[in-house]
Amino acid sequence: MIFLMMSVLSLLLWGNRSLVLENAALRQQLAVLQRSAGRPRLKPADRRFWASLSKHCSEWKESLVLVQSATVIGWQRASFRVFWRWKSGPGKDRPQVSPELRQLIRQMSSANRLWGAPRIQAELAKLGIDVARSTVAKYMVRHRKGKPTAGPFWATFLRTHLRQTAAIDFLTVATANFRILYLFVVLSLGRRRILHINVTAHPTAQWTAQ
Repeated sequence: MIFLMMSVLSLLLWGNRSLVLENAALRQQLAVLQRSAGRPRLKPADRRFWASLSKHCSEWKESLVLVQSATVIGWQRASFRVFWRWKSGPGKDRPQVSPELRQLIRQMSSANRLWGAPRIQAELAKLGIDVARSTVAKYMVRHRKGKPTAGPFWATFLRTHLRQTAAIDFLTVATANFRILYLFVVLSLGRRRILHINVTAHPTAQWTAQ
């Protein structure tokens, strides 16, 4: 495996990048076959090789012979989890949520039935309270769904006001080098068009309000 990686690095300096990566993929699988009797057995180093190659070579699936592409994607996700578990380290668990904060979240969600976890998280940030959205969602009051009151149903309301309605979402994206980027998107539901998009590695309340 060390010889293979040295060969790849030397070829990358002097040759065509795509051709070098494809050649490395075929060489790696040949090395597995040469040391295996019967069904090929891939070592952890083999899995790491393919997890990395799938991030840097767009045509990696065409060079794959020994396993399915879905298997490699699974290895990639597993390596991502291992990396962040290692980065978190022992003793770096999430801080305990105090009973007072739990009660405050319940009161805010009970008094404002239309507020979701993102809105409550933003309101808490204004008070100087830094709490994860998943934590807010965990302690919110679950309102029971009763019979609809007089007036239009939600489906009718949305159809009527679709052109004036926008959807807002926060999501995270993992990069090839295991960085986490935070994405804020505003989407027009009527036109299915992105109205606003912003990306940052360090989200703040001020960044969200922009």
